[in-house]
Amino acid sequence: MRILILLVMACWSFTNRAAAALRPPGVPTVRKHLVYLRDKANTPYSLSAPQRFLTARALERRTRQGIALQSRDLPVDPVYVEQVQSVSGAKVWYTSRWFNAVVVECDSATLAVVQALPCVRSARTLNRSGVGVVVSPVGEGSAPTVARPAGTRADYGRAYAQTHQIGADVMHDAGFRGEGMQIAVFDGGFPGVNTGAVFTSLYQENRLASVYNFVGRDQNVYQYDNHGTLVLSTMAGNQPGVFIGTAPQATYHLFVTEDVASEQPVEEVNWLIAAERADSLGIDIINSSLGYNTFDAPSVDYTYAELDGRTALSTRAATVAARVGMLVVSSAGNEGNNRWRYLTAPADADSILTVGAVDSLGARANFSSIGPTADNRLKPNVSAMGRQAAFVYPSGAIGRGNGTSFSSPITAGLAAGFWQAHPTLTAQQVIEYLQRSASQATTPDTLLGYGIPNFGRAQQAVAGIPLPTAPTVGVGNRVQLYPNPVPAGAAACTLQLPAELRSQPLEVRLYDVRGTLVTTLLLPASNAAIVQLPTTALRPGVYSCRLGRSGGPPYTLRLIRL
Repeated sequence: MRILILLVMACWSFTNRAAAALRPPGVPTVRKHLVYLRDKANTPYSLSAPQRFLTARALERRTRQGIALQSRDLPVDPVYVEQVQSVSGAKVWYTSRWFNAVVVECDSATLAVVQALPCVRSARTLNRSGVGVVVSPVGEGSAPTVARPAGTRADYGRAYAQTHQIGADVMHDAGFRGEGMQIAVFDGGFPGVNTGAVFTSLYQENRLASVYNFVGRDQNVYQYDNHGTLVLSTMAGNQPGVFIGTAPQATYHLFVTEDVASEQPVEEVNWLIAAERADSLGIDIINSSLGYNTFDAPSVDYTYAELDGRTALSTRAATVAARVGMLVVSSAGNEGNNRWRYLTAPADADSILTVGAVDSLGARANFSSIGPTADNRLKPNVSAMGRQAAFVYPSGAIGRGNGTSFSSPITAGLAAGFWQAHPTLTAQQVIEYLQRSASQATTPDTLLGYGIPNFGRAQQAVAGIPLPTAPTVGVGNRVQLYPNPVPAGAAACTLQLPAELRSQPLEVRLYDVRGTLVTTLLLPASNAAIVQLPTTALRPGVYSCRLGRSGGPPYTLRLIRL
């Protein structure tokens, strides 16, 4: 089942879905099949000449992460493809390097002939009913607007809460907005992306690198369901004063993999083919706000036992995508308050970042799917705001809705900026640091995983600074410094004081990494819970901040100055 928003505001429009659900009468079903080939023994491609099938950026991503090429990276044998294509009535739609297979459209009688070929190992039917959707494309073109850097709460509009909760606003102020990172978005359609003001900087700055509709084998992506538009806006939105997403300067690829008119395993294969294209293009991050457990034909529904990281088609594809160095970010699912309760594929995949949902206060959203996987691995990995998350409609209106469909891209944008800040990390290290930064990193569970990730804490983890056991999100009765890291150029940071440190003078001493006293500040007695700590004189670096009080032990915190 596709992961859609569970509860949305009253202004939600079902126009695109209703249009997509209209099927031309009397058109017969033509089935698609995943045909597995026997081998790659005689392929003309070689691992010694990978530039024939992988871009320089794809090869660089592997080299940077120490990932060796394997036979799965080789394209299928073109001679085998020709043999399948030569069967009368068989139409080859796609080939799959990773699964050594071809997607073939044909009837049952033709499939029997295909399966008899010596080059064919086996076949699986991917759709039992339904036909393609025909919708007129949305017109292109919009007037560009000039974007400016994010900085204030007002700049983010309604996106501020979900951005601030994970420290993405601090990340932006530190200069990491996703520049140079490439993100592929797999979804069911992107109407309005080519006309909306919140997306115009994508075109103005040439950051919309490619689009493709894997359902119709064309480039018509600005149509069908608006789910993809809403998802994209939480990352790529870039209209200061109205809405800013978590990765407003990243480069994007928009891939339609979901056929909104039906629910068939062929959509999981579309996911696979899109992931292979993402790999070959050198894309860094895949966001998948999609999930599968039930289909139009109940006989192919997944059971919970099959959510083991090895069974579902999309799960197997996501696992390989992670193995070749891409960071796959997936919605956990919206099944937490129904009979299924658990994750949906591909969220059960190993080595990917599966994201659950919380509200603005950090409490778990009851619809958020839970773990563990069937083979008892911890899922979700982390959680972010998915209850009453803000997004942008194709019309440009700002809305709010519920779903892990939103917590996933919000987190993917955080991952993009964090990876930009630390480009030598591997995708798996990015996951590790985000988990270590999260609000319940020391006590993970199958409801929220490691909790809510935070950019500042992830920065501390990379720097080797011991993290406090208490989360840095929210306000409580503990000493806190924020934003931390302190952005370059910031005149001060905020020092939060518990009740026991108020109403008495405080001495604040800052030491550098060598233990040298850099400065001493005297704070007069005050009942204020929040005071400002000047940082203008501090050079970029890591500092130990010690708070002393009369008659009591000192409090020590770490401070990073960017």
